[in-house]
Amino acid sequence: MAKDTKKSKTATAKDNDNAQKSGDNANTDRRILVHAQYIKDLSFENPNAPSVLIKGSTQPDVEITVNVGAQLIDNDQYEVTLNLAAKASSEETVLFLVDLTYAGLVTPEGVDTDEINPLIMIEAPRLLFPFARAIISDVTRDGGFMPLNIQPVDFVSVYQHNLAQQAASQTSD
Repeated sequence: MAKDTKKSKTATAKDNDNAQKSGDNANTDRRILVHAQYIKDLSFENPNAPSVLIKGSTQPDVEITVNVGAQLIDNDQYEVTLNLAAKASSEETVLFLVDLTYAGLVTPEGVDTDEINPLIMIEAPRLLFPFARAIISDVTRDGGFMPLNIQPVDFVSVYQHNLAQQAASQTSD
């Protein structure tokens, strides 16, 4: 494992040399380290089983919500939480409800103070999302339904939406 780390550091140093030679000022040392990933909370409800499984249903309507949060754990380590919730219903009948809070412990490196928030709130959830998506898919399949495959999320838009909500709440206070 240490061997891989050295290779990536060497590649980064080479990238820096190439960037400097080409006149590119991009900071290639900017990265986010993921120390751990884990399920913080998981809930699956199948409130109308077994009737919805026996009689089947039409194509369900699925509502999906995505929320991202972060909390500073120590000087440079953050817990980033990605909450995915889905509610599937057919006509007036709820088929299933699933709520997942998936988290990761991350450390930003090579980042200025003003760049930490976007990195933590955009890039960290982007790294966590595929794992959370797979959990949702497995849980819905194990609940007796077709696997729910959530489409990729634009975390830049989620970040911008959260900033807009914070600004709106500050102006209304």
